[in-house]
Amino acid sequence: MTTTRRGFWRFSALGLSLGLLFLCGALTPSLLPRAPVVQGVLGGLAFAVGYGVGQIVMFVWWALELPVLKGRVRRIALWVTVPALGLLTIITFARMSLWQDSIRARMEMPPLEAAHSWLVALIAVGVALVLILLARLLGWLMWRAADALSLFLPRRAAVAIGVFVVAVVVISLGDRFIVQKAFRAADAIFFEIDTATDKGRRPPTDAVSSGGPASILAWDDIGTNGKDFLIDGPDEAEIAEFWGQDAKQPVRVYAGFGAGEDFEERAALALRDLVAMGGFERRVLVVATPTGTGWLDPAAMQPLPYLHKGDLAIVSLQYTYVPSWMSILVEPDRSRRAARALFDAVYGHWRTLPRDERPELYVFGLSLGALGAEVSADLVTIFDDPIDGGLYAGPPFASTVWKRLVAGRNPGTPAWRPEFRDGRMVRFMTQEGIATPEGAEWGRMRLLYIQHASDPMVFFSPDLAFRRPAWLGEDRGPDVSPYFDWYPILTFLQVGFDIPMATVPPSGFGHTYDALEYIDGWIAVTQPKGWTPKMTERLKEKFTGFTASPI
Repeated sequence: MTTTRRGFWRFSALGLSLGLLFLCGALTPSLLPRAPVVQGVLGGLAFAVGYGVGQIVMFVWWALELPVLKGRVRRIALWVTVPALGLLTIITFARMSLWQDSIRARMEMPPLEAAHSWLVALIAVGVALVLILLARLLGWLMWRAADALSLFLPRRAAVAIGVFVVAVVVISLGDRFIVQKAFRAADAIFFEIDTATDKGRRPPTDAVSSGGPASILAWDDIGTNGKDFLIDGPDEAEIAEFWGQDAKQPVRVYAGFGAGEDFEERAALALRDLVAMGGFERRVLVVATPTGTGWLDPAAMQPLPYLHKGDLAIVSLQYTYVPSWMSILVEPDRSRRAARALFDAVYGHWRTLPRDERPELYVFGLSLGALGAEVSADLVTIFDDPIDGGLYAGPPFASTVWKRLVAGRNPGTPAWRPEFRDGRMVRFMTQEGIATPEGAEWGRMRLLYIQHASDPMVFFSPDLAFRRPAWLGEDRGPDVSPYFDWYPILTFLQVGFDIPMATVPPSGFGHTYDALEYIDGWIAVTQPKGWTPKMTERLKEKFTGFTASPI
């Protein structure tokens, strides 16, 4: 196959064919439902990638001086290819709404009201054209540089040096004037969000909350999400009303991003507040690692005091103020270092206390917080004096601990709902409940992972580009479309595009975890005293429909 036009605007027939195949593949369903604009952008990107693959194939073909199709053979190939691709495109756009509705139905969302095929097509064409022409402009610059250098150097050397020089210049300029400026702008925006103070927000007045009258942590040093955590949870009176008897005011400690120069200083301040407020005198102590924005999911935090009659303390530390999906791309290790600093401070004090007088100690994390929380209490550190357990929700794909556990799951159990060994220490939970090996009983330390099969933050992986994932087989999660299939490169793009929209689905799907799931998880891990199944029903009724979107 040759090019369809000459000059700068010419297009490769093979590139167009592969681009169209990639476009059709990208419009098939993935983990999450997509808006038409996102569908169009993804489709255009996929078309450009497919076109690029076609160009690379043609370049290698020509470089090897292999024969090309000519004359009658070429015409027959075009007569077969063009109608086939046209039919494939028509089928794809005709079934696109069906595919999207297959996801929406599983996530209890209403079907699409109207077809949006034309909007998707227009956006896809525009995005693809821009990307292809930008790539052509880059290639033109490389060849012009090679032509200039060939006056002094052999042609091959001139081409190699020209390509290298232009690539370095473009990457450097792009990083300096686009990437860095974009990240600085995003950083400034999220910093403003984190430091903004709602005029209706007032510091807590009780003596067991950071930012209050007895705290060494200043209210102004605590970000927006930290303030929400400190003042939005149930108080002593609400908990007492639920139990029908006396309760305690929960201890809530939060060291904001502005509380110290580094993680260790913030952890030390948090520990001082925790000790002064009697956090180590409560029955339960939870070390919670927030998401990238410093957000502690209210769906997880607010039911917890009810389970233990307020006799608990929660301590947390903010390590950044940008969203988890952005932080995990730029500096994923921040959550690990922050979680380790806080846990080491708390654990170091906790283990000095008499064993029969100190609180039960648990760790918690959602998303990037789970990435930090699962390694904060490493087994080597706590081998001699183990903690009581941990609850991890939506562990991100960068989680090495989660990956090892899933890879070592019991044979015959799916990756989206695995069972690990005898289930004494580690278990996994989905919307269908906790996966428990037959006859399993909890051991001394209880670790529970909550995950949704439709969560791209959990199941994304670079391997998707070249390998079918274990979670996308015949036995797939209840919230995953039956039409979702794996395609090389395309599935990588699809699930990668899902990540920034992971919290868009309704509560209980994608990367949005439901309060009712957290209630079951906390009960399994912390085993509250005096708790009954009837109380579980009452608490779930209280939190049914509870939603809270992260910043």
